[in-house]
Amino acid sequence: MIGWGGFRFQDPIWLWAALLGPLALASAWLREREARAIVFPGAARLKGRPAGLRVALRHLPLILSALGLTTAAVALARPQHGTLREESSTRGVDIVVALDVSGSMAAEDFQPRNRLEVAKEVVAEFVQRRPNDRVGLVVFAGQSLTKSPPTTDAAVLLRQLDDVHLDMLPDGTAIGSGLATALTRLRHSQARSKVIVLVTDGANNAGEIDPATATDLARAMDVRVYTISVGRGGEVPMPVEVRDPYTGQVSRRLVMTEVQIDEGLLSRIADRTGGEFFRATDTASLRTIFDRIDRLEKSEIRHAAYRRYRELFHAVLLGSTALLALGGLAWMAGLRVAPP
Repeated sequence: MIGWGGFRFQDPIWLWAALLGPLALASAWLREREARAIVFPGAARLKGRPAGLRVALRHLPLILSALGLTTAAVALARPQHGTLREESSTRGVDIVVALDVSGSMAAEDFQPRNRLEVAKEVVAEFVQRRPNDRVGLVVFAGQSLTKSPPTTDAAVLLRQLDDVHLDMLPDGTAIGSGLATALTRLRHSQARSKVIVLVTDGANNAGEIDPATATDLARAMDVRVYTISVGRGGEVPMPVEVRDPYTGQVSRRLVMTEVQIDEGLLSRIADRTGGEFFRATDTASLRTIFDRIDRLEKSEIRHAAYRRYRELFHAVLLGSTALLALGGLAWMAGLRVAPP
C-alpha cells in the first residue's frame, strides 16, 4: 500500500502494468522507423492536414488503446481518497503563576540582571512548553493583581508577562493576598489538576489575608502550590538612586541591603498543599526548578485519528473503457497503420 496526502493505492503492484501502454507506443514507433513503407488505409482523408496532425491521427487508435491500458492498470491498483477524522480529549492542567513584584525583586544578585527580569524570562519559557494547558498570571507586592486568567493563548499571556514591572503595585510582600488571588482564578476550574507556582523573594509583611488562611483554602480546593524562593537572603546588591547635593544629578548605585526570606513559610505552604518548596539562588537553578515542575505536572492527552477512504477505481475504470472504445472506433474508421 502506497499513498500521499489523502490519496493511496490499495494494490500498488498493478501500477507496474501501467508501463504496458508506453511500451506499446515505443514499440510501434520503432517498427515504423525501421519499416521501408507503410500502408495507411485512411490516408486519403488527411490530404491538406499538417504533417504532425497526420502522424497523430494515423496513430490515434494505438495512442487511445495505450492510454486505456495504462488507465486500466491504475484502476486495478484501486486508487482511494481518505478523509481524516480526528478525535482528541485533553485532560489538562490549570496553572496560575503568582509572581512577586515587590521592591526587593530589584536586587541584582542574579548578575547582570535583577531577580524579576530573570524570573520573567524563565516563566515565559515555562509557558511556551505547555501549549495544552491553561496558564494564568497573578502579580503581587503590597497588593495583588490578576494580569491574565488561565488561558491557552500563550501569545496573550506572554504579552501580559512582558508588561510586568517593578513599582506597578504598592510596595510590600503580601504572600497571602497573592495566593488568594491565584486561588480565585482557579475557583471554577474543571481541570484534572490545579496548580499554583508561587515565586517570591521575601517574607509576608503586607496584605489583609494571612498566608496560613490562604494555604488552608488551597488545600480545601485541592490545589497544589509549588513555592520558589528567589535569590539568597542576607545582604544583596540593591540599586538605589542617589542625588548629588552639589550638581543635582541623579545616579544609580548598588548598595548592599539586608533582605529576609521566610523559607519556613514557603515550605509549610508547599507541604500542606501537596506541592514542593524550591530554592533558586541563580538563573540556572531557577530554570532547573521550572523544568522539574514542568515534568511533574504534565498533561495527559489522548488522541485518536482515523481516515475513511472512498474508492475511486470505478471512475478510473470507466475512463479506461471509454479510451479503449474510442481506440476501437478510430481503428474501424480507418485511422490506422497497416503493415507494408
